[in-house]
Order: sequence, then structure tokens, then C-alpha cells
Amino acid sequence: MPERDGGIGRRAFVKSALAIGGASALAACLDRTDDPSVPRGTTDAASLPARQHAWNDALSTDDHGNHVAPPHRLLLLLDYDGDGEPSNDDRAAVEAALSTLESAYAWSHDGLLFTMAYSPAYFERFDASLPDSVDVPAPAALASFEDPELETPDAVLHLASDHAHVLLAAEQALRGENETLNGVDVEAPLTDALSVTDRRTGFTGGGLPAENQDVRGVPDDGPVPEDAPLYMGFKSGFEKAQATEDRITIDAGAFAGGTTQHLSHMTLNLEQWYDQDDRDQRVGKMFCPFHAENDVVDGVGDNLGDTARIDDAKPAAQAAEEDGLVGHSQKMFSVREDDRPVILRRDFDSTDGGHAGLHFLSYQQTISDFVDTRVAMNGDDVAADSPVGRRNNNGLLQYIDVTRRGNYLVPPRSLRALPTPEGDA
Repeated sequence: MPERDGGIGRRAFVKSALAIGGASALAACLDRTDDPSVPRGTTDAASLPARQHAWNDALSTDDHGNHVAPPHRLLLLLDYDGDGEPSNDDRAAVEAALSTLESAYAWSHDGLLFTMAYSPAYFERFDASLPDSVDVPAPAALASFEDPELETPDAVLHLASDHAHVLLAAEQALRGENETLNGVDVEAPLTDALSVTDRRTGFTGGGLPAENQDVRGVPDDGPVPEDAPLYMGFKSGFEKAQATEDRITIDAGAFAGGTTQHLSHMTLNLEQWYDQDDRDQRVGKMFCPFHAENDVVDGVGDNLGDTARIDDAKPAAQAAEEDGLVGHSQKMFSVREDDRPVILRRDFDSTDGGHAGLHFLSYQQTISDFVDTRVAMNGDDVAADSPVGRRNNNGLLQYIDVTRRGNYLVPPRSLRALPTPEGDA
């Protein structure tokens, strides 16, 4: 059972504090934290990974070698305050703000991990264009049945930690509301150069979705399994169901060592998922009918090890024709390279807006890799020639609605402060 504090689970309270934000939320969060101490970071930039997205070595792993995602997340959407091209003073302020985070907290799940990404809209202020080695087009709807808001902030800062109070304190420092951070002087706030236009929060990890299921989109009887890491009740992010960090890294040109980021938001319609479908149907739609028929998945799927075991399933088109149902993982199996997907997911659940949702955040070498993956998820090919519908019995499509999409470039660490299209900083 979740630990209780004042009538609310402690972790649920911490999640609520992060969602609210601000100095009072930070104080309340610290007041309910047994040990708020967090390992200090470093001022030696050379000791940190050249790739902003190089998180895996800084994450813990489970018994199967799967990387364990930090449970608490914060997204800050940002716009540049100046007119035209950024000034060197503003670049220095951004770099100082981000360096302060690294000085204050260890580059670790137990400290703070983050990436700074820039949209195509940001680069439109320059006369030059991004090089051909960077594939980051403007966002677009990616299915015939979706109508998302196409987002164009200048930048997005994605922060992750085992500790919600770390994210709250970091945000306060970035906004210029704290003079010190974990005992380190704040050199300059991020808001000296950038304005926060929106903030979004979320969580992932065993027990957190169940503790935060009293929201729209989830049945009132609380059906989310107590140990599920995500609202839909199953484990995700298996090691062999993720691209490697090497695979998603841009390998040539001015932004070599960087990557691309896709960020979308989906609302989850789990009344249908839990009230309409039984366990076997959920397993079949999440993984494949073979897994449901053969009891392959125990509980939330910890028994699967480091892979979803889709190698054992029939091809998606055959399952659609013979079973009248095709699984989400089954469709994704067609978009692989060297027996792995071509995107690395670091998504997380959310209660933003009071509705169960998912902030789908992925890194890939090119946005085209993400688009190919999404096309496979749409399953238009299997729906065209089988009993499977455009959304019904077609993986998870009938349970999710995409509300926002955005594409971004994640430069290497050396170019993270208001870069030019030529790769200058």
C-alpha cells in the first residue's frame, strides 16, 4: 500500500506538488521528504557526456538490464525574448543557467538529467538554414483521424530526476527565484534570455499511475494495477525494444553528436480500455494475440525480461486477417534496424489538465525515423485488407487522442545555448 501522509499517499502528494510548482510547492515537498540531500554535480564540463541525450550510463537498471526511467519529469516550453538573432550575452546567460544545474546536481537519476532542444521555428530567425544533415521539419498531423495543435515554441527543456523536489528547485533557480541551488550560487537565471510559456509535468514507475488515477479518462473503480509503471497497466521501455543512444545520434555535420526530439501529448481513454476489454484483449492489443492466447505476459510484464518477445508472434498482417486484431508491439516490429527500433522512448504519464495523458517524448537520428514508426503504429496497411478497423482492434489507437505535436533539434552539449544553424554557439 502507498505510504500515507495527511490522508494522501506521499508519492501522490509529491506528484501534485510538482504539477502545481512554485516556492510553496517546493517547501511542502521538502517538508514531506525524509532525506532531501542530493549528490552535488561538477564544474568540470569535460567530465560530462558530449551528448545531451546520453542518459543511459547515468540510469539504474533492473534485474533484466532494462534502464529504469527517472520517475519525475518536467517540461518547460520556452521563447527567446530578444528580436532577431540571439546576442552573445543571451547565449552566455543560457549557458550559465544550464551549467548551474550541472554544478548543483550530479548527472544521474539520483541528481538531475536534462536536455535542451530547439524547434524549427527558432531557427527561422536566421538567414541561414539548418544543414542537410539535420532532419527536423515543422510538425504535422500524422494520421487521418488526428487534429493536434502543432507547437512552435523556440525551445523545450526536459528535466528528469528521482526526486520531485530537485525539479521544483531547479525550476525556481531557472526562473530567477532562488539565489542558490543545492548549495551552489546561481550564476544567471534562464529567464534572463528566455520566457517560460508553458510547463508540463508527469511521472513513470511502478505504483505512480495507480496512486494518481483519480482523474478523467480512468474508470472510477481504480482499475490501474498497483505495480503498473504506466496507466495502461503494462511495462514499457524494454532494453531490446529501444534504439541505442548511438543509433539515434546525428553522426555528421555541424550538429554531430546531437539528436532529434519529437514531443507529443495524448489523452488516454481508459474507460474503454478497462471497462470494455478483459485482460486477454488488453494483452492482445498491447503486445499481440499470440501473447494473450499463450499467457506470455504475467502481471505488468516483468517476466518478459529485456524484450517484448514479439519474435514469437505472427506478422501483423497475418494476425489482422486471422485474428481480427493486431497488437501495438506487433505493428512496431516492422520498423527495426539491427533487430532494434529506430527511436528511443523517454515518455511518461501525466495528469495535466485533470485528464489521464501521456507525454510521448522520443529521440531519433531523424524525424523521418519517428514518422516511419508512427506510420507503422497507424496500421493503415493491415486495416485496408482485413477485419481490423482503422482504429478498433488496431493496437492502441482507439484509446488515445493526440492533442499536440512538436519537433526539435537537440544539439550536442557544446551547442546547447541558443545555437545558430551553422552550429555556432
